[in-house]
Amino acid sequence: MTAADVSVVTETLPGSQVGLKIEVPPEQVDRAYERVLGRLAQKVRIEGFRPGRAPRPLIEARLGPAAIREEVVEALVPPVVARALQDHDIDAIDRPQVEVHELERGRPGRFTARVSVMPDVTLPDLDTLRVERSHTTVDDERVEDRLLELRDRLAEVEPVDREAQVGDLVVADLRVLVDGREVPSEARTATEVELREGVVIPELLAAVPGHRVGEVAAADVTLPEEHSNPDLRGRPARLEVAVQGVKQKHVPELTDEIAAELSGGEQTTAAGLRDAVRRDLEEQARRIDELAFEQAAVKAVVDASQVELPVALVDREVEHRLEEMERSLQRRGLRLDRYLQYVDKSAAQYREEIRPDAESRVRVDLVLDQLGRRFETSPSDDEVRAHMEAEAERDEQVRSELPALLGNAVAVDYFRHRLTRLRILEALVKRLGGAAEVADANQAPGLKGMNAE
Repeated sequence: MTAADVSVVTETLPGSQVGLKIEVPPEQVDRAYERVLGRLAQKVRIEGFRPGRAPRPLIEARLGPAAIREEVVEALVPPVVARALQDHDIDAIDRPQVEVHELERGRPGRFTARVSVMPDVTLPDLDTLRVERSHTTVDDERVEDRLLELRDRLAEVEPVDREAQVGDLVVADLRVLVDGREVPSEARTATEVELREGVVIPELLAAVPGHRVGEVAAADVTLPEEHSNPDLRGRPARLEVAVQGVKQKHVPELTDEIAAELSGGEQTTAAGLRDAVRRDLEEQARRIDELAFEQAAVKAVVDASQVELPVALVDREVEHRLEEMERSLQRRGLRLDRYLQYVDKSAAQYREEIRPDAESRVRVDLVLDQLGRRFETSPSDDEVRAHMEAEAERDEQVRSELPALLGNAVAVDYFRHRLTRLRILEALVKRLGGAAEVADANQAPGLKGMNAE
């Protein structure tokens, strides 16, 4: 069969899909029937005849027209559709949905196919976008809080037999209840809770002090919107803290000797450490401001872009998130089906809940990919290798596996994608009036010898 023998008419459909109307000449259909019958004749056992020797009418009567037609559909339709997609340069992102309308001997074969394709993305005029830049200041209170955190590492802790007070460490068992039912994945046993502002949530800071060993403190809270479990985001919950032990902390005052110890000898005076901490916090604030500007820039472009999301891409992202959820539960010793049963939801209901987030992720990815084409962002092999080597300098795991990663095409593609995204974001931030270098939240600066443990 040649491409010229088959009639193909394409049409653009809603939802970033393409429809194909395909007609196969009668002689092509007849040959497909003959090939299928010849193959089936070798498998059908009819008494009195050797395999492949029984008359065709007898074989057809034994198999039945419906079964033969189904075999012909399987043999003829997939290669015809695949050839039609190739000849018309249609890059499908899902399996074709095919409907056979007619496929009988002596008549043309007629069927339709529908496939999803990557959508057209219409970007806004970047020069018309306005993104506000934040400027975070570092006051004396933040500096003193940071110095307290550093000195806290040298604190001496001793068990005490009294009620818990602000500043203490409390060893406790934690239960989280939603709608009156405990959430096992959120439970913690013998966990340390520091009763200090900025360390523990305000509700627990208010509830736990005054309780002794053997007593239970309770607090009503609203779980954060960014909770790792989508089903718990923004939900009212009750926290129960069973006190198992109380420890008092003795934090040393900031002296020149303490400053030298905390900085690994880089600072020899308390004043010098205070100045170094301020510089460190100011640099962190600058990087956070850059990251906020980058996120705001992406949001501005995405919101102003026009793109019709293919259902196939969203479905794929939903399944990806479901798999991530399953892996996360497995690390906690839980099973996805048991978890869904506990929260009284089916897998289908859970998929619908996470679908909006999946749509947002797909939209962002499509817009950034289109920006990459506009900015002509395509790192060379040498640049990708240099990027991997730079990552190895920062990440011990990457460093230990670097030779294997450099020889793995999948790993190289992963780092190529990361580098491409970084270049796209850098170009976007620069275009919208930000710094030329994208802030990396994973590389927050810190004083040598004083990084968080």
